[in-house]
Amino acid sequence: MIKKHKIINGLVFLESGAFQPESVYLCDDRIVSEETYTFTEGEEALTDAEGNYVIPGLTDIHFHGCMGSDCCDGTREAFRTIAEYELQQGVTSITPATMTMSEETLTTICQAAKGFSCDNGADFCGLYMEGPFISSGKKGAQNENYIRPADTEMLQRLQQASGGMIRTVAIAPETEGAMDFIRANGGSVNISLAHTTADYDTAVKALSSGASQLTHMYNAMMPFSHRAPGPIGAAADNGHCMVELICDGIHIHPAAVRTTFKIFGDDRIILISDSMRAAGLKDGQYDLGGQTVTVKGNLAVLEDGTIAGSVTNLMNCVRRAVQDMGIPLASAVKCAAVNPAKAIGIYEAYGSLTPGKFGNIVILDQDLDLKAVFHRSVPVRLTGTKP
Repeated sequence: MIKKHKIINGLVFLESGAFQPESVYLCDDRIVSEETYTFTEGEEALTDAEGNYVIPGLTDIHFHGCMGSDCCDGTREAFRTIAEYELQQGVTSITPATMTMSEETLTTICQAAKGFSCDNGADFCGLYMEGPFISSGKKGAQNENYIRPADTEMLQRLQQASGGMIRTVAIAPETEGAMDFIRANGGSVNISLAHTTADYDTAVKALSSGASQLTHMYNAMMPFSHRAPGPIGAAADNGHCMVELICDGIHIHPAAVRTTFKIFGDDRIILISDSMRAAGLKDGQYDLGGQTVTVKGNLAVLEDGTIAGSVTNLMNCVRRAVQDMGIPLASAVKCAAVNPAKAIGIYEAYGSLTPGKFGNIVILDQDLDLKAVFHRSVPVRLTGTKP
């Protein structure tokens, strides 16, 4: 059994955010330093990544599903389908998102998530709880029938059902009980402002009370304007707030993406896909949170025309950000690998090619096409690189 692997001659993404010609050394399931790597006859494999980029596997902290499966299916079979697809796309760690649904349904999802893992899929690092603590005024594609006031006891029940797997909770800070919820839970979960009619002052208060993120910024929130900067202005003024962006070419205009990078920098942006179950499949009708969604090309909409998530995986969002929106590759990788891992508290094991972390690695050619994916040092997709 091959226990060691060496990737040579690639342009390696460094923790500093730059690319540099280097080698990456793998032993068992981890990245190791050159100094501690020792050659052993019969136990070493070699990949020549000449002319290619070597980057950390991506982390999608906010998406709902793909390949006909959805987080809200609430089954391990659905989680397995999702994890296997994401890994093949170079997304090596995930926290799928729930929707605004009943506590009973959310409990079923949490129970399925408890202890879940998939040997042939992306690392399942938790859940993203999008709703039900949101505003009906900016519900987007969420089901208004299940919106309810923020409830710490409910979160505790769901955390117990999931075995502590809930990493992020989305909340509208202007709603009943929201500020108390943020103060009570901001130290234990990542709280993101979402589906909200909050003004600037309310968002500032929420961010100073324990919230630390904006969910799919620009979408389902008050817009930024020169007299009413809203949550976007509040996030810009708050140095610790991270903001999510969906770079699928549908949710945000390329100029707005470029402007966001100028305002926030690549230290505070998290690229997400927000994909739903139609990702990876052909056009047609699907459902999201019990609502009918029509998919045509890259656009997914409810019956009333509301955009309902995306059908683009995170790796394709990175490609679009770089190739169509003018974002530097190093910045896009940082926002799709480093920053999401930091946001949900897993950076000690994920998000960079630093010795000691899991050997979750992606090799891209100059056109950003996938050449190889390594999951915990094991090549699960290897195309066009020299063995």
